Amino acid sequence: MQATPTPLANRLLIALPALADPHFARSVTLVCQHDDEGAMGVVVNRASEYTLGDVFQQMGIDTENADLRAQVVLSGGPVHPERGFVLHDGGDGWDSTMAISDSLFVTTSRDILEAMAGGSGPANAIVALGCAGWGAGQLEQELTEDSWLSVPVDAGLLFRTPLAARWQAAAGSIGVDLSLLADHSGHA
Repeated sequence: MQATPTPLANRLLIALPALADPHFARSVTLVCQHDDEGAMGVVVNRASEYTLGDVFQQMGIDTENADLRAQVVLSGGPVHPERGFVLHDGGDGWDSTMAISDSLFVTTSRDILEAMAGGSGPANAIVALGCAGWGAGQLEQELTEDSWLSVPVDAGLLFRTPLAARWQAAAGSIGVDLSLLADHSGHA
């Protein structure tokens, strides 16, 4: 499956300190899709109250892998909080998969969770409940209002950086220290 490039897809949006919306303050969001009709993304630095073991139990999926059961499920955003989104590498062999790039995918079907539980899932995967959504032109407007900083995706940040460090690490990937930015925006 070849990814279809869209303007902000496969980018990370880093909430700037002035962004006060409680759903997105100090968040890092992977933009999965962006076109004339709007955008969809998944917040990648907020833990939910659930583990993957809780999700597996709810779905009737068994696994002997204690590390997998203990994996934190992320709170991916306020839209569809009951729906699971799996961000992963390792191809598109599952039922409902969308390519974000040639090496990063999002899958929403049960079969990927079953593969993960059985030890045949992707090498790297993040599971989130919910997503973020923007209507036509909304994200572009928020970018002009200095709500977000857009940076390239780094798989190491997504799959290996601790959740608490992702906000600062994502900005640091382009040399920005968020602690030096004011927590309000103004226009001269």
